[in-house]
Amino acid sequence: MIEVEHLTKRYGDLTALDDVSFHVDAGEVVGFLGVNGAGKSTTLRILSGYIPATAGAARLAGRDVFRESLEVRRKIGYLPETVPLYPELRINEYLLFRARIKGVPRARRSSEIDRVTAACKLDDRRRQTVGTLSRGFRQRVGLADALLGPPEILLLDEPTSGLDPLQRLEVRALLDELKREHTVLLSTHILPEVEAVCGRIVILHRGRRVPDEDVARLRRWRRFELAFAGPAQEIRAALAQLDSVRAVLEVPPRPEDRGEEPPPACCEIDPQEGRDPRDAVVALFAARAAAGWKLLELRRRALSLEEIFARATGDADQAER
Repeated sequence: MIEVEHLTKRYGDLTALDDVSFHVDAGEVVGFLGVNGAGKSTTLRILSGYIPATAGAARLAGRDVFRESLEVRRKIGYLPETVPLYPELRINEYLLFRARIKGVPRARRSSEIDRVTAACKLDDRRRQTVGTLSRGFRQRVGLADALLGPPEILLLDEPTSGLDPLQRLEVRALLDELKREHTVLLSTHILPEVEAVCGRIVILHRGRRVPDEDVARLRRWRRFELAFAGPAQEIRAALAQLDSVRAVLEVPPRPEDRGEEPPPACCEIDPQEGRDPRDAVVALFAARAAAGWKLLELRRRALSLEEIFARATGDADQAER
């Protein structure tokens, strides 16, 4: 449904996108991730027909973005990072204006506006002027605009920017419903949102795509959490010397353990790639049991999306912090 091949965008000497390729299948919701300046918004602007690419190709719903721009625009709903609205119009007036521009047939305009205002929880504000809305409600109006049509493909650039936690949950639920009928490319900095609604992620870093195999490798990576009793610094130092261990990270006691006196010490083990340190950890504690070393808990966990993102973009120290 979305095909991007070797997309490049240069602004003079600055390369914003460098040979980026990816695809999104029909019915997928794909998270589009990257730090500020990675090229996410530039990619979405190219796909929406807002700006041209320097090189490469892009097709949406089988249509070439550069040669069939008007046909592509009829098939997409685009929510830019900064939503351009007319502050003097009421919400229903603005959406009617946008429906006419988008070519929604006259007989369907009223029902389409009813549909999108209900989906974005704007029913009771339809006669309110856009200029009097909070940033969160303006974002909802932009999302309602993107849903008019309805489009086959949604390009959403920070759709929950400015929303409070409850509104974010509502938009998250809406996105979960939208994936039944739309293909969605979702750019956001809110990683729990990606985990909740996206089946796959594409990561950009400094204008280039992080290879799928790197992301898949990080998703397979496992850390190991320990709770133990004994001389904490000495135990952590001994764990760090194990051949299967890359690093030992000190972490605070878990909230449920803080009532204990004294609370157990905790740490995380980052293993060497492809290694499982659990047997070595158990053997270490067994060998030092006479010195008062007690292994209270040992469990494996996957890296969080925040850790995957930080490692994929080269900031492993930030991931560990």
